[in-house]
Amino acid sequence: MATQTIQTDLYKLYPSPRNAVRDVFEHQVFVPHPYAIIDLDVMELAGKTTLFGACRLSDMKMGQVVTFELASDQAKFERLFTPD
Repeated sequence: MATQTIQTDLYKLYPSPRNAVRDVFEHQVFVPHPYAIIDLDVMELAGKTTLFGACRLSDMKMGQVVTFELASDQAKFERLFTPD
């Protein structure tokens, strides 16, 4: 079955099959590395998160978008994540 895309004002999103939910949460980080491995489980975040392959509509740059239920999780992700 083909994965449905989600379009927001900023991105065209391609949901990861590992997402437990398809929600696009308020707190978001665009990672401009489309092939970087993002392992959210090892970061031990407190709230729900979702990961998407993404196309940023403003410049058509491909990457990934991580969305967070909690702002504190976004801050922790930004502190811990380094692209491989």
